[in-house]
Amino acid sequence: MTLTAKIKNVLDSLKSPSKADLKNALLQIDLKLEDLAQLPEPFEGKPYNRKLLYKNEEVELLVMNWSQLECAPHDHGNSHGWIQVITGTSINSVYEVKGNSLPKVLFYQYHHKGQSFYAPKKAVHKMKASNHSDMVTLHLYSPPITGMIVYDLQKCAACVVSDDCGAWWPDEQYQRIKEIKLNSKLNK
Repeated sequence: MTLTAKIKNVLDSLKSPSKADLKNALLQIDLKLEDLAQLPEPFEGKPYNRKLLYKNEEVELLVMNWSQLECAPHDHGNSHGWIQVITGTSINSVYEVKGNSLPKVLFYQYHHKGQSFYAPKKAVHKMKASNHSDMVTLHLYSPPITGMIVYDLQKCAACVVSDDCGAWWPDEQYQRIKEIKLNSKLNK
């Protein structure tokens, strides 16, 4: 069975999948670095490049190849899902956001090759590769991400981005669906 057929076989049956359903699907797919032919090189000046492996109305599966840059703090809109580290080590920073205040870092965690972590709906986080390692991650979300909010802590702003924008402040005006001015005081 080809990788595409294996992914389709596992993900086609998911309907409004729960946290556990998504994790089980990721474990069933059991993707390894050697399974990924023609992995996209990271974009120059961006934290990662991504490749869509599968998408239907219920779920999307993406692989991301990371540079040494960190992504911006962001949420995943109304989606939830799992992120699996295929190779390298991730530093995942988790934020608290209260109203229109600047996000505040709650904690950070290291996730090593083979480990997975959950991204709840509306949770804000940022990621980067640790110790100049090459990092590749697999992301399974339900429903497919739309309405992602990206935060720029220096500009004291947030932005709902278009679906073709990654977790960074948009370069193109059309990618800025809605800009939000944040309260410059950190939430307490």
